[in-house]
Amino acid sequence: MLHPSAAILDWYLDAGVDESIEAEPQPRGRWNTAKPEAPKPTLVADNPPPAQTVAAAAPRGQAEALSEARRLADAAKTLAELKEAVHAFTGCSLKKTATNTVFADGNPDSRIMLIGEAPGAEEDKKGIPFCGASGKLLDSMLGHIGLTRAEGFYITNTIFWRPPGNRQPTPEEIELCRPFVEKHVALVNPRVLLLVGGTATKAMLGESRGITKLRGQIFDYSNPLLEGQIPTHVIYHPSFLLRQPLAKRQAWHDLLQLKKSL
Repeated sequence: MLHPSAAILDWYLDAGVDESIEAEPQPRGRWNTAKPEAPKPTLVADNPPPAQTVAAAAPRGQAEALSEARRLADAAKTLAELKEAVHAFTGCSLKKTATNTVFADGNPDSRIMLIGEAPGAEEDKKGIPFCGASGKLLDSMLGHIGLTRAEGFYITNTIFWRPPGNRQPTPEEIELCRPFVEKHVALVNPRVLLLVGGTATKAMLGESRGITKLRGQIFDYSNPLLEGQIPTHVIYHPSFLLRQPLAKRQAWHDLLQLKKSL
């Protein structure tokens, strides 16, 4: 029988919590035997700091962070400059807990651009999108219709940093990254977009319907930086196919439709 503490750790792992935020364990409750510190007296400065200094030290709001994201994205004229802009952006709190910024992989001169959800644990370690088990399955699936990562497609995500515990990104996090994603699509200007999974589909197309109702259809994607529209396909996320292998038959049908479009 597992020790109760080990059982709790196993439960957290099954729930997707695989790392701690604190650098060291922090005692809580009755196990905390340290005496509480006496409250420090409140000091009033004779010369309070200027208002702009206080504002700079305070956490930035969503609107200010979004404005910075747009400014950085608009200034980027090449993929290399956009990558630098994403690395320089500090407005998304996910960056504080992530190991790496995960920008893109593959061939930007190819005909097709893939957009997934967010980096997972393996992607966060290596800084490469879709490099874990689901990425290997995706590479295999696309390889069967003649597309390789080295030459046949280019891949990124709607979020550039891993959400803790592999949770889904929040709408606020998606919106903060949207200026970079839209500029990313405009710079690559692919012939076809392929949205991988429900989160990416909802973020890029603004659809409220589930992916089971959207897969198998072709949509038109556009944003303010594009001159026209891009035919857009939707497929199941490979992590879903790993859990539900019976859905691979539908995924294969969708890939054949993509091959026909190309």
